[in-house]
Amino acid sequence: MSDSSIRPSSLINTVYGAFLRRLGGWISIADLIVLMSELDVESQAVRSAISRLKKRGVLEPERRGATGYRLSLAMHSVFDEGDRRIFGSLEPADLSDGWVMAVFSVPESERSHRYQLRTRLTWLGFGNIAPGVWLAPARLLDDARSTLVRLGLSEYVHLFTSDYAAFSDLRTCVSSWWDFPAIQAQYAAFTDTYRPIADRNAQADIAADAFRHYVPMLTQWRRLPYLDPGLPAELLPDDWNAVAARQVFQRLHAVLAEPSLQHVREVTGLEEETAQNGC
Repeated sequence: MSDSSIRPSSLINTVYGAFLRRLGGWISIADLIVLMSELDVESQAVRSAISRLKKRGVLEPERRGATGYRLSLAMHSVFDEGDRRIFGSLEPADLSDGWVMAVFSVPESERSHRYQLRTRLTWLGFGNIAPGVWLAPARLLDDARSTLVRLGLSEYVHLFTSDYAAFSDLRTCVSSWWDFPAIQAQYAAFTDTYRPIADRNAQADIAADAFRHYVPMLTQWRRLPYLDPGLPAELLPDDWNAVAARQVFQRLHAVLAEPSLQHVREVTGLEEETAQNGC
């Protein structure tokens, strides 16, 4: 039941991150096409997505008796970091823990880096206070540091830890620094799509089709823990809907993850090598 709005490359990333890391990190292109066909992705779209992922350094070609692709070594730490964000408790941050502030200045001659910084900080969950000044809960410091170094952007950025001292009402301010309606709209879309599946009583029926449900669900979910920084509860709107969405995700993850992995093993003949975080 793949959502047609989800890009094939995103679904492939999920397959590698959720399953193939546990099965050696490699899959033949033939087996990948079989799996992706179950998500309503045609073979040509798979090949095009693989080509893009190869150009971005996510995948590398490798022949093991058949033509296939393995996850590049550089991407393992990226996926490990993603596991911590996606499968963590996602409890709201404590206000007393303070904040991490990113301040950047990019020369006009390198303005493409300015756009890249804005995009990446937004994706990390930072809110925009003023031009070149971004804020997030302090617990995102390590993620921000490692991401900016990995992308070669650290030379443009200063990272500070801070506390809010005065003068405005902080709850009012954060509602303008983060786009709460956009975040809540994505949580609502996730809940509306997947709560009916989570509410089914016949778990056997779900497990029988686990892979087709799980991969699009995980692909849609993994955007949200990045866009939502986990702000302290006292700063959030009264109707904040992240908790309901999180419960749906956790229920489905508990039911579908292992049957989905078993299905991938059956299709590919690959065996689990080492335990990974998450699924």
